[in-house]
Formats: sequence, C-alpha cells, structure tokens
Amino acid sequence: MPDRIPEPWLSFLRDLDQALKETVEVHCLGGFVLSVLSGLPRPTGDVDFIEVRPLAAGEALLRLAGEGTALAKKHDLHVQHVTVAEYPEGYEGRLIDITPAGFRRLKLRALEIHDVVLAKLSRNSPRDRADVEYLARKGVLDRRRLEERFEAELRPYLLNEKRGMLTLELWLAEFFGKEER
Repeated sequence: MPDRIPEPWLSFLRDLDQALKETVEVHCLGGFVLSVLSGLPRPTGDVDFIEVRPLAAGEALLRLAGEGTALAKKHDLHVQHVTVAEYPEGYEGRLIDITPAGFRRLKLRALEIHDVVLAKLSRNSPRDRADVEYLARKGVLDRRRLEERFEAELRPYLLNEKRGMLTLELWLAEFFGKEER
C-alpha cells in the first residue's frame, strides 16, 4: 500500500467518502494510480475507474463526483468511468488497496502498475508513452512480466490484436532496448 494519496486528490476523495451513503469499491487506473503508486509527476484532473461495486453505486458516484458536479468544481477534480478500455483479464487478483486511513465508505483499489501500462496500449497517446517511459526509467516495470501478462491476459481479448502487439513491441524496444534471444 502506498504511503499516502497526495493532494489535491486526498481532500477530494475525503469529501467523496463523506458524501457516500453506502460502501463503494472503486477499481482505479490511469494517471492518478501511477501518481499514487510510483510518484508520476504528471498532473491529472480525474480519477479513472473501470469497475464499481456494487454496480448500482456507479451512478451515485458519478452524480456526486463526476465532471461538472459541485464536488468536482470545488476541487477541480472528478471521477470518470472509463467505458472503452482493454486491460488484463486477471487484474482483480492483483488489485492494490490504496484507501486512505479513516475512510468509511469509499474503498479505492488500484490496478497494479503493469496492468495500468497494458491498459494504455490500445490508446498509445503521447501522454501514455511518456508515462511508460517514466516508469521504465524509474525501474518499476519488468519487461518479462509485461510480455507474459500481455500474452496470457490481454492479447486473446484485444479488439485489434495486431495493433496491440506492435505497440507493445515498440514500447519494449524503445524503453527497454533490444532483447537478446
């Protein structure tokens, strides 16, 4: 578990925790997670999530803290449901609890760093590439783990398998160098 969630997210999430009427588990990914788990310095204005439990709580979560809500305006942050994302099939078994101490209803679970990186493959934006480069330079990514997880848990489910493979190969060559076989 990380030491702490930095500001401004901590105040935003604390207010959200206090506003919730029931316990909600949120599966987070994206720049927010990379900032919490690895110190990624890039600012992000949202907390991306792919899953909410119970499922019905997703609507309440977005009504309270989605883009344009009073809470979002107060903190200049919001939660965002990522509806189009490709991520490793077995991610749930590797979720990391990043819930701050004292939270009563909001339970934050983060995708493990390799899973977050693999979820960025399909988009492959300049920001995504910069994030992966930062993580590789910091030494928190394992090339073999990325390759194995891609093959076993992502590749079989990709909408555009060829593009995903090419992007991963590009990232591995660029950020880890050529591998001797």
